[in-house]
Amino acid sequence: MPESAEQDQPAAQDRSAQPASTAGAGALPRRRGALLRARAAVIVMAALLLLYLVFALGYAILLLSTGVPIAIALGVALIVLPLLGIWALGAELLFAVRADRLAARLEAENGMPAEPLPVHASGRVDRDAAEAVFPRYREAVEAAPEDWRAWFRLGLVYDASGDRRRARWATRQAIRFSRA
Repeated sequence: MPESAEQDQPAAQDRSAQPASTAGAGALPRRRGALLRARAAVIVMAALLLLYLVFALGYAILLLSTGVPIAIALGVALIVLPLLGIWALGAELLFAVRADRLAARLEAENGMPAEPLPVHASGRVDRDAAEAVFPRYREAVEAAPEDWRAWFRLGLVYDASGDRRRARWATRQAIRFSRA
């Protein structure tokens, strides 16, 4: 086996035993490269949506100018549906930016969950371990229902345990309470 392969192998084997970073339950250690790739993907998606909107509007104008009722209805749909797509993308981007700001704020305050949760070789947090710490974070929210920090931590634990819907809901609550 080549020397470089031997050096890489132990790191891969040990990864499953490593705890998650202090970034918290469900928050995988943020790697700069992964963050940059995610942002690049968002930019590409937004650019493709914009390009689609330009073409759709061109076709919509053609359809509207025909005077045929069915073509006019299709032209209106070609205007409305891409606008709904832009609204949805904007809402998701706004949610992501606000959640990222709260995460940075909580991390700066040293308030991220500190439990070292085991991580699988894939990099995902062990769901059973996340569910085991869940009651503590739920109780923190029940004790301080208007504390955005408690809601954000609960969202992280929901995310780590695989419940994305509730994770987003808890994060939205955190965003709402952080503004108050």
